[in-house]
Amino acid sequence: MTYPETRKSDDVDTYHGVRVADPYRWLEDDNSAETKAWVAAQNKTTFAYLKSLPNRDALERRLTELWNYERFGLPRRREARYFYSRNDGLQNQSVLYTAPGLDERPEVLLDPNTLSEDGSVALASWSASDDGKLLAYALSDGGSDWRTWRVKEVASGRDLADRIEWSKFSGASWMPDGRGFFYSGYSPPREGTELTGRNEFQKLYFHRIGDAQADDLLVYERRDKPSWGFDGQVTEDGEYLVISVWQGTLPKNQLFYKATGALGDDAVELIVGFDARYWFVGNVGPIFYFNTDNSAPLGRVIAVDVRQPQRAAWRQIVPQQEDALRGVSLIGGKL
Repeated sequence: MTYPETRKSDDVDTYHGVRVADPYRWLEDDNSAETKAWVAAQNKTTFAYLKSLPNRDALERRLTELWNYERFGLPRRREARYFYSRNDGLQNQSVLYTAPGLDERPEVLLDPNTLSEDGSVALASWSASDDGKLLAYALSDGGSDWRTWRVKEVASGRDLADRIEWSKFSGASWMPDGRGFFYSGYSPPREGTELTGRNEFQKLYFHRIGDAQADDLLVYERRDKPSWGFDGQVTEDGEYLVISVWQGTLPKNQLFYKATGALGDDAVELIVGFDARYWFVGNVGPIFYFNTDNSAPLGRVIAVDVRQPQRAAWRQIVPQQEDALRGVSLIGGKL
């Protein structure tokens, strides 16, 4: 086999007096004609070899047979309406369905397989409003982490004019009255750096349905912390916005919050220090419950009263067990 030639450049950086060669730096420019030609040559060589494998067709037939089974996503209920995903077995992407009741005939709400001829546009995330009337959904193009959020009217299937771009590492959390949702995003990157630029200075926004993205409310940002990211979650009672603060790929986070009726106020720093991971489970009034690995590698559940947030006042609800704690839900005032 003859491999395509890869040019070596003379690029060198000096770090603390040590010269470090970087001969393939030119490949970092994914928009250059030379890089595109290199990728095309690599793909041609790779796929030619893969197609020559003697058992390729048999493997494809067997894998297709094993993968061809109907599967469903976990249903989510909003008021009396249900939402779930379904794949008939060999669809490239699962289809999102909705039904007004468990015994009612489901209807296709969004089929991502129809969004592009080559299947490059994917349904990356979705969230229905509490009354089940609106659907916020995020699309990804070509496997990119960038998301474009749209809003669909569930009853009619009609897309509204709302469009949110340059969102990444974010879900959508609705206000209980359905007037809008929280999401995280970045400032538009410089042209040509969309796929290579650093992910810095993420911001948390509130989007009111019907507004232009330029009018979205900036809820939280940290100009002094470029690597911090934010995930906003509205509590079930609608009283609080819980802000999980993450930093790069560090498997630990901080927890801040705001009252939803005072989004312009400063965020209250409830758990600080990046000392452990804290998953917000739910709240009963001012008492927040967390699944955490703080002092418990296998997990435990703690309660934090926002009126007495000091760590000495934290209460342990479920201690660490011999087995790992994989998930916790707060339902009807019970864990």
